[in-house]
Amino acid sequence: MDFNLDETQQDLRKLAADVLTKEGGEERLRQAGLLSVCASEEAGGAGLGPVEMAVVLREVGARAAPVAALPTLVSTLTLARYGTPDQQRLECTLALREPGRALTEAPRTTATPKDDGWVLTGRKVSVPHPGTAVLVTADTGLFLVERVAAAPEFTSTGEPAATIVLDGTPAERIGGPEAVTEARRLFTAAVAAQASGVLAGALELTTAYIKQRRQFGRALAEFQAVTMQIADVYIAGRALDVAMWSAAWRLAEGLPAEQDLALAAYHVGEAVKALYTCQHLHGGLGLDVTYPLHRYFAQAKHLSHLLGGADAQLDLIGALV
Repeated sequence: MDFNLDETQQDLRKLAADVLTKEGGEERLRQAGLLSVCASEEAGGAGLGPVEMAVVLREVGARAAPVAALPTLVSTLTLARYGTPDQQRLECTLALREPGRALTEAPRTTATPKDDGWVLTGRKVSVPHPGTAVLVTADTGLFLVERVAAAPEFTSTGEPAATIVLDGTPAERIGGPEAVTEARRLFTAAVAAQASGVLAGALELTTAYIKQRRQFGRALAEFQAVTMQIADVYIAGRALDVAMWSAAWRLAEGLPAEQDLALAAYHVGEAVKALYTCQHLHGGLGLDVTYPLHRYFAQAKHLSHLLGGADAQLDLIGALV
């Protein structure tokens, strides 16, 4: 694959960077059309795919922006591929994870035909930014639930998340097991893309700090031990980048992507270790929750949690190879 972005992708990256740097908030992202780039053209979107999704989310991560871009982009892309024209116009969140189960395991949530529709029974956790319609994975397919009660969860970033309990909850069917698999793949790629940006942003912040912070009359960047540690952070970022872009490209091309996704998910967990290094290089300042590095650390932890951590991914990689 060619890791260079084409002209459209470069323009999208620049727009996302400009909006997030100058104006930030979620409403401005929506006004700029960045949250609808993966929606179908019929639904008012740009009809773009996984690589473009990754381009936007990497810029979100690079600024550790607390916005609902990840669930919105994944859900709109999933609906663009499987939903009806009316469903494609909805803005949704995602309910993929279940208590005590890896993201790659088959859902235990059950879907039962009833009258002219379906009802769902089960429990979903770590549902990001609840309050909108929800795409729910179940044993026989992917379903849309428009209203469901949600119990708030704590997240390391402070962003809203919830546990939802489905007890005979009415739902619309989006697609079969293939739609469940695709939603999981897109979600994994999206998390990896945002984590890639988080690590890049933390590296930039830390590099600037060690260049200007002086100790014993010298900049920290002049000490060999410090340069070796910042090099480790750079290597972790490059490893995540390669795996993430490869997975996104393979998804866009309709190629098998399980190994690439598992490797990218593993490096999302490794990114947390790199953030510890960034904290260490900042000294006491790295532990200050009012300092920008804390936002990057919190988001890296949260994203790793969404995928189950590095150990879970090592198990999956072992099974795949």
